[in-house]
Order: sequence, then C-alpha cells, then structure tokens
Amino acid sequence: MRFGIDFGTTHTVVALVDRGNYPVVSFDWGDVTPSLIAAGPGGELRFGHDARLVAHQTGWETLRSFKRLLEDAGPQTTVALGGRAHGLADLLVAFLQKLRHDLAARSNAGLRAGEPALAAVSVPANAGTAQRFLTLDAFRRAGFEVLSLLNEPSAAGFEYAHRFRATLSSKREHVLVYDLGGGTFDASLIHMEGRANEVVTSSGVTRLGGDDFDEAILRLVLRHAGIEPAAGERALLLDECRLQKESLNPNSKRFVIDVRGEPLVLPVDDVYAACAPLVEETLAALPAGVPWDEIAGIYVVGGASSFPPVYRQMRERFGQHRVRRSPHPFGSTAIGLAISLDEAAGWTLSERLSRNVGVFREERAGAGTSFDVIFPKDAPLPALAVRRYRAAHNVGHFRFVECARIEAGRPEGNVALWDEVLFPFDPSLRGASDLRGVEVQRLASEGPEVEEIYRCTAAGALEVELRVLDDGFASQLRIARKGAAA
Repeated sequence: MRFGIDFGTTHTVVALVDRGNYPVVSFDWGDVTPSLIAAGPGGELRFGHDARLVAHQTGWETLRSFKRLLEDAGPQTTVALGGRAHGLADLLVAFLQKLRHDLAARSNAGLRAGEPALAAVSVPANAGTAQRFLTLDAFRRAGFEVLSLLNEPSAAGFEYAHRFRATLSSKREHVLVYDLGGGTFDASLIHMEGRANEVVTSSGVTRLGGDDFDEAILRLVLRHAGIEPAAGERALLLDECRLQKESLNPNSKRFVIDVRGEPLVLPVDDVYAACAPLVEETLAALPAGVPWDEIAGIYVVGGASSFPPVYRQMRERFGQHRVRRSPHPFGSTAIGLAISLDEAAGWTLSERLSRNVGVFREERAGAGTSFDVIFPKDAPLPALAVRRYRAAHNVGHFRFVECARIEAGRPEGNVALWDEVLFPFDPSLRGASDLRGVEVQRLASEGPEVEEIYRCTAAGALEVELRVLDDGFASQLRIARKGAAA
C-alpha cells in the first residue's frame, strides 16, 4: 500500500494512492494526527491523538512542534521531557511507529498487519541536510519503506497540476506555491509542462508559521487582559488562542477567548493586525524568476494558510483571479506526495537545491581561510562535484556550511554551521586518535594528490567522500550541525 505522508509541525496528514484517487486517510478521531508527544509522571510516553487526550492532565508534560527542533538537530540531540532526557531522533521514530500502527488499526486505510507501507515523505524546501537525514532515517526505522523524499511545496505542486491543470497554457506554464505551515514558510516557483514539473527556484523563512501567529495573538490577549501568567497558564492560553484562531472564517467579526473564567472579546481586525507583519514577511520572501504574466496561479497551501488574513492579503497583493487555495489546505502536501507515487499517472519532478552548500578551507598554513561553494542554490538535482588537488598542508581542515545566500564570497542568511572535519593528508598522522591537537603546517615538499567527491541526492541530502589518490586512504563523511550532539 502506498502513502503520501506529510509530517507537519502541528499536524501529520496521510493520503492514499487508490486507483487514480488520492483520498486523505481518516482516523478514528479525524483526518489529521496531532504532531504531539506527551510524557507522564511515571515516564510513560504517548504520541499523536493519544498525547492530545492527556496534554493538560496533571503530571503530564507535552512536547509540541518538535519538528522545529530538527532544524538544529543531529543524531545525538536530546530533549528534556517529563524530567528525562530523550533522543530527539528516537522520539520521532516512536511517533512514526505509532502512526504506522494507527494506519493499520485505527484508520480507514485498509493497511493489513505486516503489509508493506510504501511512502513518499516531505520536508520543508529550506530543510538542511541534517533534517533530511533524520526524517528519512526515522521513517525507515519506524517500518516505512521510503520511496522518495520531496520538498513540501514541490509535492503541493503535484496537487495543483492534478486539480487545476486547465489553468495552465502555453503562455502561462508557471505556478508559485505559497506553503505556510505550522512552523515554516516555503515558496517554490514551478514550471509545469505536460506531466513534468520542474522547480525553477525556492525560497522561504525557516522559522515562520502558524505557531508564530499563535504567539502574536497571545501577546495581544495578554496585553488587553493585563496579566503575566505563569508557564502552565500561558501554555493553556496559547492552546486556546490556537483553537480560536483555527475557528475563524472570513465572516468572523469577533475573537473571544476565556481568560481566568471571564470572556475577553477582541475585534477580529485587531487580531489580524497583530499577525499582518508575519504575513508581510512571507510575501517579501516570495521568489522571483519569471514575469508575472507567465504565472498561471499562486497556490496557497499549508495549515496556517486557512487563517483568513493570509488569503486576504494574498488576493489584495496579486488579484483574486490569480490566487487559488487548495480545497484541502491541511492535506495538499500529502495528496501531492501520493500523486507522485502513482506510477500510472506518469508525473515527474525535477528538483533544485534550495540552499548553498560550501566549505571553508585552510590556507597560508592555517593563517587564513577561503570559502568554496560546492553546490550553489538552485543547482539541478541530483548533483555531483569533484575537487582534485595536491595537498599543501599536513591536515585538511574542513568546515562545511549551508546558507541562504552568498555575499562578497562569504555565506550569509540562515547559515548552518557543521562540525569541523579533520582529514590527515600526512600518512604519519593516520594513527592519531584525535587530530584537534595537531598543528596545521605547510608540507616541505609537494603533498599527495587528494580527491573530494560531493554528491547531492535528488532528495537534497549531501554525501561527502575524501580520498588520497596516492595510497587509497579514504573517508566517508556523515556531517552534522555544529554542537548537535550537545
């Protein structure tokens, strides 16, 4: 059985490939599974819907929006929950194991016990290598057979091409996907011709989503209420703000929330005004690449896009006939993922790298550094890069970086630093247990020939191999964000 699974910051949605149809899977409690983990007083853990049932019970602690933690995580990252330290990767695996169990036992999917669960899964377009690896590895450890890993707006593009194909023409073959989720904002410009989708460019804001709207509304509520709640009460009020926000519709006039047993009534325009700067930030981050008259539509998807001012500001900016909303804003990515798995449908995707990948290198015997861009943003995927040179130093000192842009030859904007990699070019150093104490020195004579092989997969994951060609000494690298093991 084939599934498209959108593991979201707030909710997780699953869609099914069913003979040319792609229905959202319905569970006993509804069409979405809360992305929640709860720890009880005895250390027991509950996940998803079961975690929501105990979220506010005495003694239970809830971990929300844990997908956001993956942005800065590595395989050894831990989080404190219920008074104990848990491996973040292990928590994600357990959450997905529960999801797989619920697909078989508590949904209308029809998955039988022991039947393979084939999946296409998604990550934010601006997700780094670490988040991609952790997500892919967790799904596999949880018992899913992952067939593909797609960027979220690229997946939503499949749903647009499937649902609104008639809007495309020979003069308008581009669609701009505006994907505002619970924790991230991504946008991709996609060229659609026939059944081939090609990503032209992507951009976004890594930490901007529905969670941030909830915080903005809560600050407004607290200011009007004139209170400074303790942590527990603040969490309850934040949940209430989230629920009331999700109940708003374009005709709503008031925003009503219970504060210490009394209703606080705010004009809905005040709530919208508190969130307007966040919406404007998403609009400022939209990618450019083709003239506006070549764009068939702007597709507004993601759970947070159902917040009325998002669609309103989009239509005011771009015109009501150009902006379209998915009829399933929560499920658009999952549906697109399912479409991508339907071999009979014949859809294809050409993806591009959504960030720059490079490395700082030692120069002048360690007295300086230079920055080498290995894969530039918007490079077609999969990609291969090879560097070959004669080593000038006894030790290669590599500091890998991902970033949003390059300015004056240096990485800028959402820079992700990776752990430093030390590689012995001098054969006499290869027995050293720790190269950090070895001084970088210029070799007295010409050094060995070195080859660096960089592969960026279709899913945007980076693989690195360092080799000394003279004697075959080599190292395969799995890099992680700097400090991720702390």
